[in-house]
Amino acid sequence: MPTEIPMKQASLLVVEDDDIDAKGIERAFKKLKVANPIYRVKDGLEALALLRGEAGLTALEKPYIILLDLNMPRMSGIEFLEAIRHDSTLYDTIVFVLTTSKADQDRTAAYKNNVAGYIVKSDVQHGFYNVLDLIDNYWKIVELPT
Repeated sequence: MPTEIPMKQASLLVVEDDDIDAKGIERAFKKLKVANPIYRVKDGLEALALLRGEAGLTALEKPYIILLDLNMPRMSGIEFLEAIRHDSTLYDTIVFVLTTSKADQDRTAAYKNNVAGYIVKSDVQHGFYNVLDLIDNYWKIVELPT
């Protein structure tokens, strides 16, 4: 009988400039008893630095899932998506968009950059735990790139 290889725990990278939304995500994961490591940065530039191990940071090890806001200073979520999709080491990153934007152009741009899902914050206010539970189950079921 083959030896089972232990599954490496996936990390969550929250790319969110709003402190209240970021704290809400963190609290929700704690309430759901999700023990996966959670990292938070405030914009796309910080996210790229963390993923690439730049600016004195240690690169975030795969596997990980990104929860991405679109409306951020310095580098927007769409600009971040375009950057990782053109990066030979980051192109396969799993990204869920969690944003206030209901704009068709944002949704279209996100899906053109291969997001796993596009979630509008106002649509899930009362079902926010369901969204995070979905992500928790996603990384338990799906084989993530390493």
